[in-house]
Amino acid sequence: MKKQRIGIIISNKANKTITVSIQTRYSHPQYRKIVTKTKKYMAHDENNTGEIGDIVLLEESRPLSRQKRWILKKVLRTSN
Repeated sequence: MKKQRIGIIISNKANKTITVSIQTRYSHPQYRKIVTKTKKYMAHDENNTGEIGDIVLLEESRPLSRQKRWILKKVLRTSN
């Protein structure tokens, strides 16, 4: 089973590549406060369908370039 992540596109300037911001919420081990961690992933977008603000589903894949290890599976919600 391949890993899947849901995130928001923050950049689509490169050809066939999108940058997706993914937020993870977890409880701090010592202080028990909910902490939000944000990480950026580069993903392959074969048809250049993603627009900034879209909510997308990413799936892990083989290394496609130095930074790209994810592919765009589908666009869940478009930005209007």
